[in-house]
Amino acid sequence: MRLDKFLKVSRLIKRRTIANEACDAGRVIVNGKPAKASAAVKTGDIIEIGFGTKTVKVEVLDVQETVKKDDAKELYRYL
Repeated sequence: MRLDKFLKVSRLIKRRTIANEACDAGRVIVNGKPAKASAAVKTGDIIEIGFGTKTVKVEVLDVQETVKKDDAKELYRYL
Protein backbone atom coordinates (compact mmCIF):
# COMPACT_ATOMS: atom_id res chain seq x y z
CA MET A 1 0.00 0.00 0.00
CA ARG A 2 1.19 3.55 -0.69
CA LEU A 3 2.48 5.50 2.28
CA ASP A 4 0.08 8.42 1.86
CA LYS A 5 -2.90 6.08 1.68
CA PHE A 6 -1.78 4.16 4.78
CA LEU A 7 -1.45 7.40 6.76
CA LYS A 8 -5.01 8.32 5.78
CA VAL A 9 -6.55 4.87 6.38
CA SER A 10 -4.83 4.54 9.77
CA ARG A 11 -5.98 8.08 10.63
CA LEU A 12 -2.46 9.19 11.59
CA ILE A 13 -3.05 12.06 9.14
CA LYS A 14 -6.63 13.11 8.33
CA ARG A 15 -6.45 13.66 4.58
CA ARG A 16 -4.40 12.05 1.84
CA THR A 17 -3.42 15.41 0.35
CA ILE A 18 -1.99 16.49 3.72
CA ALA A 19 -0.10 13.17 3.92
CA ASN A 20 1.24 13.82 0.42
CA GLU A 21 2.45 17.31 1.40
CA ALA A 22 4.10 15.97 4.57
CA CYS A 23 6.00 13.37 2.50
CA ASP A 24 7.08 15.99 -0.07
CA ALA A 25 8.36 18.25 2.74
CA GLY A 26 10.48 15.38 4.13
CA ARG A 27 8.59 15.14 7.44
CA VAL A 28 7.80 11.43 7.02
CA ILE A 29 10.58 8.86 7.57
CA VAL A 30 10.16 5.13 6.94
CA ASN A 31 12.78 2.78 8.42
CA GLY A 32 15.23 5.63 8.95
CA LYS A 33 15.00 7.12 5.42
CA PRO A 34 12.91 10.05 4.15
CA ALA A 35 10.05 8.56 2.12
CA LYS A 36 8.00 9.68 -0.84
CA ALA A 37 4.21 9.42 -0.78
CA SER A 38 4.38 6.52 -3.25
CA ALA A 39 6.68 4.40 -1.03
CA ALA A 40 5.31 0.93 -0.27
CA VAL A 41 4.34 0.25 3.34
CA LYS A 42 4.36 -3.28 4.73
CA THR A 43 3.91 -4.91 8.11
CA GLY A 44 6.85 -4.27 10.43
CA ASP A 45 7.86 -0.89 8.98
CA ILE A 46 8.72 1.93 11.39
CA ILE A 47 7.20 5.30 10.43
CA GLU A 48 8.23 8.63 11.98
CA ILE A 49 6.11 11.72 11.32
CA GLY A 50 7.19 15.21 12.28
CA PHE A 51 4.35 17.47 13.48
CA GLY A 52 6.00 20.82 14.19
CA THR A 53 8.11 20.27 17.32
CA LYS A 54 6.58 16.86 18.09
CA THR A 55 7.55 13.56 16.44
CA VAL A 56 5.28 10.51 16.31
CA LYS A 57 6.90 7.09 15.87
CA VAL A 58 4.77 4.04 15.06
CA GLU A 59 5.23 0.46 13.92
CA VAL A 60 2.95 -0.88 11.19
CA LEU A 61 1.06 -3.93 12.50
CA ASP A 62 -1.36 -4.48 9.62
CA VAL A 63 -2.09 -3.06 6.16
CA GLN A 64 -5.71 -2.90 4.99
CA GLU A 65 -7.43 -0.95 2.21
CA THR A 66 -10.34 0.19 4.39
CA VAL A 67 -11.11 0.05 8.09
CA LYS A 68 -13.74 1.45 10.41
CA LYS A 69 -12.78 4.44 12.53
CA ASP A 70 -12.72 2.37 15.74
CA ASP A 71 -10.46 -0.30 14.19
CA ALA A 72 -7.92 2.15 12.69
CA LYS A 73 -5.81 2.11 15.88
CA GLU A 74 -5.15 -1.62 15.37
CA LEU A 75 -3.13 -0.92 12.21
CA TYR A 76 -0.20 0.55 14.14
CA ARG A 77 1.51 0.66 17.54
CA TYR A 78 3.12 3.71 19.12
CA LEU A 79 6.82 3.37 19.96
